[in-house]
Amino acid sequence: MNERHIIRPSEANERDVYEYALLRIVPRVERGECINAGVLVYCRAQGYVGARTHLDEARLLALDPAADVAGVRAALRAVEDVCGGGERAGQAAQDDAGRRFRWLIAPRSTVVQPGPVHTGLTTDPAAEAGRLLDLLVR
Repeated sequence: MNERHIIRPSEANERDVYEYALLRIVPRVERGECINAGVLVYCRAQGYVGARTHLDEARLLALDPAADVAGVRAALRAVEDVCGGGERAGQAAQDDAGRRFRWLIAPRSTVVQPGPVHTGLTTDPAAEAGRLLDLLVR
């Protein structure tokens, strides 16, 4: 990497790098069909990890009329709890924001799956989570 690829804070308008991944619902793993139901955002510079979720029940049931809607909602809430830390995060509460994010984006073959990780620049990662939810999920 040479000098022209380095972004200095003054050049980035004091914005920080953040990472995000979509949360996808795959009701029938063997079919591979999915809907977006949330977004995970991590900003190391600000020590932030957060999740915003929105489940479109009609879309989920269109993919699988027998889908466990309550179970999917519970799984999405659990992701939000892990991001929030504290008592509701269980054992993950002891981990820092980066470790919680890395655990949540680890590949898995369950109904709730993380998508690929992308990056961007932001001054407010919590607001970015809301913007990405509106743009990519709703």
